[in-house]
This record gives sequence, C-alpha cells and structure tokens, in this order.
Amino acid sequence: MNEMTGEVLGKLTREEKASLTSGVNFWTTKSIEHAGIPSIMMTDGPHGLRKQTGGSDHLGLEASEPATCFPPAAALGSTFDPELAKRVGVAIGVESAIEDVAVVLGPGINIKRSPLCGRNFEYMSEDPVLSGLMAAGLIRGIQLQGVGASLKHFAVNNQETDRMRVSADVDERTLREIYLRGFERAVKDAKPWTVMCSYNRINGVYASEDPWLLTQVLRDQWGFEGLVVSDWGAVSDRVAGVAAGMDLQMPGGGRDTDGEVVTALNNGELDESALDDSAGRMIELIRKAQQRPKAPWALDVDAHHALAREAAAHSIVLLKNDGDLLPLVPDSSVALIGEFARTPRYQGGGSSHINPTKIDSALDALSEELGDRMAFAPGFPFTGTEGTEKMRTEAADLAASRDVAVVFLGLTEEEESEGFDRDHLSLPAVQLELLAAVINANPNTVVVLSNGSVVALPFADEVPAILEGWLLGQAGGSATADILLGRSSPSGRLAETIPHRLEDTPAFGFFLGEFGHVRYGEEIFVGYRWYDHRKLDVVYPFGHGMTYTSFEYGDAKAEVRSGGDIDVTVPVTNTGERSRREVIQVYVGLEGSVVERAPRELKAFSSVDIRAGGTRDVTLTVRREDLAYWDVRVGKFIVEGGEYRLEIGASSRDIRIEASVAVDGDEVRIPLSVESSIAEVVADPVAGPKLGELMGGFGASGQDDDNGDEMMDLLGSMPLERITSFPGTGVELKDIQKLIEESNAAQK
Repeated sequence: MNEMTGEVLGKLTREEKASLTSGVNFWTTKSIEHAGIPSIMMTDGPHGLRKQTGGSDHLGLEASEPATCFPPAAALGSTFDPELAKRVGVAIGVESAIEDVAVVLGPGINIKRSPLCGRNFEYMSEDPVLSGLMAAGLIRGIQLQGVGASLKHFAVNNQETDRMRVSADVDERTLREIYLRGFERAVKDAKPWTVMCSYNRINGVYASEDPWLLTQVLRDQWGFEGLVVSDWGAVSDRVAGVAAGMDLQMPGGGRDTDGEVVTALNNGELDESALDDSAGRMIELIRKAQQRPKAPWALDVDAHHALAREAAAHSIVLLKNDGDLLPLVPDSSVALIGEFARTPRYQGGGSSHINPTKIDSALDALSEELGDRMAFAPGFPFTGTEGTEKMRTEAADLAASRDVAVVFLGLTEEEESEGFDRDHLSLPAVQLELLAAVINANPNTVVVLSNGSVVALPFADEVPAILEGWLLGQAGGSATADILLGRSSPSGRLAETIPHRLEDTPAFGFFLGEFGHVRYGEEIFVGYRWYDHRKLDVVYPFGHGMTYTSFEYGDAKAEVRSGGDIDVTVPVTNTGERSRREVIQVYVGLEGSVVERAPRELKAFSSVDIRAGGTRDVTLTVRREDLAYWDVRVGKFIVEGGEYRLEIGASSRDIRIEASVAVDGDEVRIPLSVESSIAEVVADPVAGPKLGELMGGFGASGQDDDNGDEMMDLLGSMPLERITSFPGTGVELKDIQKLIEESNAAQK
C-alpha cells in the first residue's frame, strides 16, 4: 500500500472503509465524496463489452450497449497466437474506455477438464501453458488502454452443475501443475488489475474465503498486487472473505454485509488491518481507473469488425481435407446447407452475451461471392421436428445438383450454455440424419461445425473435409467464407482433444460428483496428457490443424541459456505454392522421472508466417519453471535433473523432429526422521554410511553387490525405527535418533 492510499484510509471511518469493499448495485462500486473517491463500473466480457443499459443481470438476459463481439475463448485459444489475443484485447480496451468502463470481467482460463462443461466456450484450453499465454496477451491488450482486466474464475471452476456450492476435491500437485499454472503464468506475465474468485469450494473451502488461495498462493507466492473481486454472488461469509483476502463483494445492494464487517471489527472477530488492506486495494484500483483520460474518439465499428473477422479466420481449424477439396475450386457450384449458415451461432449463452455491432452470416458472405452458383437449403429446424423430412429431402436434392455440398452443423444455445452442463457429446439426431442424406446424394461434402466445445464426429471417415468453426464472433460468417474460398488459409489448431467417445475422456466417472463433492480422480492427466498416457486413439489430437500448404521441419537444436531457459531452434520450410502460417509446437518429456508424468507436455509454441518456398529459423523458448513438477514432500516446484526429450511438431501426435538437452536439477533436501525408509536413509550421503556401520555393513556400499540389492528390495521400504523391533540387529532407538540428528545437522 502506498503512502497516498494510507493517508486516504486514515480519513475514513470503519463504516466507510467497509463500504468500499462491496458494490452499490450490480455493476458499480460505492463512492465516498468527502474523500474524493468516485465509483467505478465493472462489466462483463471476456470476448467483448457487455455494458447493460437498463435492467441488470449476470445471465445475459437484459439489453446492453452495442459492442464488437470477438471470437470467444474456445475459438481464440485455437489461434495459438498471444499477439493476436493482445490486439483483440486492445480493441476491447478501447471500447471499454469509450464507455467509461473501469474493469472488464475476463479473460476466463479455467481448464477444460471435461468436454461436457457448459462454459467451455468461455475458456481457452485443456492445457495450462497455452491458457496462460493466451490470457496474458488479452490482459496486456486491455490494460494498455487504461482499463483493467479481471482474470477468472480463480480457481478450479470446471463445471456448471451445483457451481455455487460444489467442492472440487483435488490433490495439491494436480492443483499446482494443471489448475493453477495458467493463472500463475498470466498473473506474473501480465499483472492483471483484478482477479475474480470462483463460486465453488476447493477441498471444502469456498474460493472467496480461502486464505491459502487468495493470500498465500496468489499474493505471497505469485506477487499479485491487485484486487480480488468475487464472482457475482460467490460470497457466502463476507467477514471470512475479507480475512482471507477477498477485497470486493459483487454485486452490491442486497444484504447489509458492510454492517457484518463492521460488527466483526467491533467484536474483535476481524483484524482491522485486513479491512485496511482490502479498502486500500480498492482505492488503488479506482486511482488507476481515474488516470485514464476520457476517450476522445468514437468507436470505429468497421475497423473492429475487420479485426474480429481476422481473428475468426485464424481460429478456424481445418480438421480434414482429403483430395484438397478445400479451398473450393473457382466456378464450382455449391449447395449451402444448414440453418447455422443463415442464422449463425456466434457466441455462448449467459453472462458473456454481447450485443454485436453487426453480424455476418456465411449465407450472405458466400452469396455475395458465388451468386447463382450457390443455392441454400436450411436442412433442419433449430427446434421441434415439424417438416424435418421434407427439409432433409430438399437439402439432399440440392446437394445432388451441385459440385460440392457445404453443410453447417452445430449446437444451439439451448443445448450448450452457461448455467448447465451437457450430458453427451452428440450433435442433434436431426442434423446427423441430414448429413447422412447429403453424403448419400453428394460425396463431395464439407462439414462446418458451430459449437462452443467438443462434439462427437461419427462421420469423420465419411466426409472428405471438416472445418471446426467453434463460435466465431460477429464476423464469423465472413471469416468462414474466407476460408472456404481460399482468401484466407486455415491456421487454427485444436486447443482441446476430440475423443471418439465420452467414455474415453479423462474425467469420465468423476465429472459432476455427488453430494456436493467432485473428485478429480484423473489427477494431472487432463486432456491430451490422459490420452497419451493411456495410449488411447482419438479422432483428432490436441494441437492438430491443417492448412492449404505443407511444411517440412529441419534438424532442431536445443541450448540451455544461463538462466536455465531452453532455446529450441528449428528451420521450417513452406514446401507449397502459397504463403501460409504454421504453428510450431514444442512438447517436453522426461524418461525415468521420480514422479509419474505424461509422455509429453506442451511447453512452447509459435505461430509463424512463411512465404511459399521459404524457410524460417524459428526459435522457441521453454521456460525452466515450466519443467518443474510440484514436490509434495517439500511443498514447492522442483526441476528434476536429467536428459529432457524435446519433441517439435505440428500437433501432440504429429512430431516432426526431436532433440534432447541435459538439465541440471534443483537440490531437494528431505529432512530424515524415524519414519524415513531404509532406502531413503541409505541414499543420504551422511546417514547412509552410518546406517551401514550400525547394521554391520549394510548401507550405501552394500548396494554394489547382488546381496545388497536383494536386501534393499526386501527392506528398502521399511521405516527406520522398525529396525529396532527385530531381534539380533543390535540397533537401538537412541542410535537411530543420533544418526538422524547428525545427518540433518550436516545438511543445514
């Protein structure tokens, strides 16, 4: 807390300080006029601005000011391009500044633990490194405009079912390596003004009341200096929240929780320094927001729409393209089929629902380009079944009359939204029946998907081309047309694995939980880590995506820099006839690790434009800290020494070249105790020889012969003090205690 903030706090009563730590209504904070503290506004994001104009809610029900609807995180994460995310963030920041909004509530980076999570459209990936880097790009862009970002939902918010009460029960290694790592990266790299704590409990404790999460981890270990705001309605016990480090309860205007805080102070149940810290952080957030000059410009709707179109085009993933069916051959006739082509689903349902400045449909965009060479049939209704057979027949007849059929399939907002989780991966039966009829009429069929999370693809072997279009924002229709016609080349990569069956997914059997608890039994094996660890076949792997050219990878070189980071350099050649973009990915593995690991983990990536016939030397940096595992014995991240395998490729299962590099490990010193195993003691450089002397020669030197190995196999796991239970050893408890004391003292 700076000196100026301290002076302001000194002028405030307890009641006034408490008032700063809750909102006055749905979107704004309280002001204190005599102290020169104005109110500020926070609004929903994260893929655009949702500033409500009339009634207020957090479910996307009431009207909001027009704003550019950029591709939601499910799509933007597939760009693997933090710089593009930063440019989108800049645009969101500009629109927020124009509307005098202080904080945008986003980005969201909760891990996609299961493809069934109803809010997956709002999250980046199943991988924490990708999620953290993409979020950092968005945060930087937003905050460059003098507008704060709110990184959310902290933490372990991976389902909508019972989301305001459920306890996510997860071990600390999994927490640190999977569910917190992306947040840590974004906090350290981009320094968001605020972090939003989630609704749920973590191991039985509400996130809004968890001092371990909000103070020990976020502030003390990661160095976060900003404000923690609650998710809207996430506060159960306001006093416990303030004590834990939760600074601002939103929304305001309901129960008098300010009074509860003051009463707790007066009763000595709450330390006033905790309230001072929270009120001080609120004052500093308001001061930051007030330093931004009022935006003197109007929104450039067309420029931001063009950026939304560019981002959408880079988000589309070309899953399959047999026979180079795409891009569409000039002068070919096209049957455009599917209601999504005419009525696009461009964003998710709920609190992130943006009122777009304009909307492009694929039907309009393709009609403008193809004219009467294209005809449209809706193929299926969004709701109900009336007339479906007739619509299906008309669509199949149209497909039979054209060179190519392009079929838009997907999920409606009624089938996928914030507030509920899906219970299956399937597309609606009426759509699959339509597709079967179209394929039968015309095998040259392209499928374009509109969905916020993974869907099953039982037709993957039956159609020559598939585009994963996610939810693409307001310009998604034009962007899809750009890809289909070849004006843009697809460069998106899957930020989540597409499995064959729900039963194959990591959280199957653990998802949702029961009686208020959900057990994260898959532990660190989330997403592609699970499928690789189990050697399971998938439809399309993490990182997969094709483009309208081909690339070759040369020999890779790896070098450890002085600080411990690893530079990986690989020449990549565009062997095609078009200048296109490749996404180079670096996965890391360590054989014979002391802990169980996935075969490979994404640690670096780069999205690079390469001219036709050209070669670029691409250097990617693997951070030393990202090699670390969480060591539960010492309660910190440890980099294990050894020869690390670096796999460089175009997806997690399309490895083009490998390199290896020797990494020096961190020293791990585990103090010995009477509960230490014989094997642990033998491995200790001080205690090992002494134990050998006590046990008549059995010790470190005893491992060099067959008898020593046999004895170690037999006795190695025995706790040290148990030796004294066996007759004839000649070892007493006092001898063991002395050995331990001498060994621990020598290591200090």
